[in-house]
Amino acid sequence: MQPDTGPRADALELTVLMPCLNEAETLATCIDKAKAYLSRANIAGEVLIADNGSTDGSIEIAKAHGARVVHVPVRGYGAALRHGIENAHGKFVIMGDSDDSYDFSRLDPFVEKLREGYDFVIGNRFKGGIADGAMPFLHRYLGNPVLSFLGRLFFRSDIGDFHCGLRGFRREAINALGLKAPGMEFASEMVVRASLGKLRIAEVPTTLSPDGRSRPPHLRTWTDGWRHLRYLLLNSPKWLFVYPGAAILAFGALLTIVLLQGPVQVLPGVVLDTHSLIVGCMAMLVGASCLSFGVIARSYSATRGFLPVNPRLARVKAYATLERTLMGAGALALVGLTGLGYAVWQWAAADFGALEYNGMVRMLTVSCTLIALGLQLAFAAFLAALIDIET
Repeated sequence: MQPDTGPRADALELTVLMPCLNEAETLATCIDKAKAYLSRANIAGEVLIADNGSTDGSIEIAKAHGARVVHVPVRGYGAALRHGIENAHGKFVIMGDSDDSYDFSRLDPFVEKLREGYDFVIGNRFKGGIADGAMPFLHRYLGNPVLSFLGRLFFRSDIGDFHCGLRGFRREAINALGLKAPGMEFASEMVVRASLGKLRIAEVPTTLSPDGRSRPPHLRTWTDGWRHLRYLLLNSPKWLFVYPGAAILAFGALLTIVLLQGPVQVLPGVVLDTHSLIVGCMAMLVGASCLSFGVIARSYSATRGFLPVNPRLARVKAYATLERTLMGAGALALVGLTGLGYAVWQWAAADFGALEYNGMVRMLTVSCTLIALGLQLAFAAFLAALIDIET
């Protein structure tokens, strides 16, 4: 790492931060626009380039145009930005790609919101305007809208453009979030952590232009899209496990109860019978597994500091102690064992010969399902208790 010789943070209001990996074609333009903005707005600031291993002369260009350069030893969009934020000297940081797709000469809305006391300000390209050819069709009409919708749904955020790369923030507030993602999912991590951390967030319209590079962008549509989706899901056990699990369990329980007494005709010529009962029992097992995964994952995330403590989950855990949960699991298993014992008794009464198929299959299926649910609940309770052990 090169010596940090720039002006100190208490002397600067704003750092304009740009990650860079071989951006010789556009870097000078971006730096010049940012410096012109700082001069026009009379802001004490700097332009900081977080270089990720450029070999095309980008470093020399940055220095020649008056930017400060920090070298990032770890490859990746997120790694470059994290290192840049850590080394920024401004009270505020505005970050954006160095491909000339964002206009660094028009940063007033970001600075105004930051001066008003907002911790995090993100641009919205869909409100500000996307020029023709600036965003691929799949990104504009599928990737960004879907991922932004899921982000709003999962984390109760009002942000309309989760992946706008032009964003500003108070440096101390973002550093306190402990961001770790090394790759493109850093963009999602920043928004998710800011939302979960209850930071004051504002959104401002911004424009997006076609980038000025002749080479393809670093972004990989499907790979990076999956990394963003994966990050959103892993940080929302509720939507990944709990809600799907509850829906599947409810469906299975309803189907099992309806078919417990015998076949049910749902449409002319369509009768649900033992095979549908088996489907219902399997759905109950899958749903219960998802629910237990959700509770354990949420508890683990809070223990490790990935997610804040959930007060409702804490109250449930305080009541559903290991011992109480084991009692409930034992009750389920006991009901199942009773049904299984009755089936064996019936079989013995028939001298272990053939039995009436339909009724016996219902009895055995439901009984074995209850036994499996009881065992699953017991093991899940022990795993949850293990995670809660203080070290």
